[in-house]
Amino acid sequence: MDDSLDLEFSVTYRHRIFFTEHAFASGNRVLADLFAGAKVIPIVDSGLASARPGFVAEITAYGKAMGVHFTRTPLVLTGGEAAKKDSAVVKAALAAIEADKICRHSYVLAIGGGAFLDAVGFAAATAHRGVRLVRMPTTTLGQGDAGVGVKNGINTFGKKNFTGAFVVPAAVVNDLGLLASLDARGLRDGLVEAVKVSLLKDPVFFSNLEKESTLLAAGDIPAIGRAIRRSAELHARHIAGNGDPFELGSARPLDLGHWAAHKLESMTNHRLTHGEAVAVGLALDILCARDLGYFGQEEAERTLNLLTALGFRTYAPEMHLDGGIPMLAGLEEFREHLGGQLTLVLPTAIGKSIQVHEMATAIVRRATDELRTRDQQTCAARS
Repeated sequence: MDDSLDLEFSVTYRHRIFFTEHAFASGNRVLADLFAGAKVIPIVDSGLASARPGFVAEITAYGKAMGVHFTRTPLVLTGGEAAKKDSAVVKAALAAIEADKICRHSYVLAIGGGAFLDAVGFAAATAHRGVRLVRMPTTTLGQGDAGVGVKNGINTFGKKNFTGAFVVPAAVVNDLGLLASLDARGLRDGLVEAVKVSLLKDPVFFSNLEKESTLLAAGDIPAIGRAIRRSAELHARHIAGNGDPFELGSARPLDLGHWAAHKLESMTNHRLTHGEAVAVGLALDILCARDLGYFGQEEAERTLNLLTALGFRTYAPEMHLDGGIPMLAGLEEFREHLGGQLTLVLPTAIGKSIQVHEMATAIVRRATDELRTRDQQTCAARS
């Protein structure tokens, strides 16, 4: 006789995001209250440590002043995309977690850019099948999007984020003061995700980005803080409220422009940052949506103009490499990442979108050609 059990249960998650300035200043209780006597291993992005001399000592001094039980002087590991290119950072973080006897009642405090948080987060997710992680994103991209998400991972087999996990962090602490160490390129990078999420979800936010584009392009920290705060909120609310936070379906509803962006990052050997690649991918999807009849010409121009006003280029020569065939392969790689049918999100209006399940090669080629022409015209006008 056949016998089986078919049980269903749910788990409730709490996604906490704190917004502060100068988190390691004596008297700022955000981190002290979060950790509340637990053991904490602090792990810092090497790029941040180099850009902010004395930052490691500042963390140590905060622990002593505020009674936070840091298990060691902050461990500094490789940051940037290099953190994800292999398992070295993950292994180093795991070794430190084991050496410091970090358990499920302890914390890993990861401080750095989005790629660094991905790698250290993956280590935390696999140690003891998951120890508590507090993320402190230090880039605009991390504070507005990647750092407030529920994903981690590293690149393997030449594929972005092939190895990783979905884990809700114990908390995310966005410290606006940490953005001061970024150069102009770093400050700009995360703004593209603000453009993307506003285009998909919030026309008022989109208009505000247009109004503040001059300030944003100039690196005005208060203006950038406003943009990042709203971007983080929209991304986090989508994760908490859309019904598929761990992407069990075939769609990634906030990944407008990302099929091309992920391919361009690898094709350019990360000459393009993630934000720069998303700007190109976003422009490509905008023109495809327009040519398919989903998105109006005026709205497409507004979006392209906003990207340009913020300082992004909307074309990369690699898009035409070998007749565009490698670029087009990004569509299948994007589908393969989740499985199921190809699902792309395209805008139908500013603040609205639709999911489509096919993208004709001719449409992509035509949009790519137009972006090249636009880029040539822009470069000629500037020279």
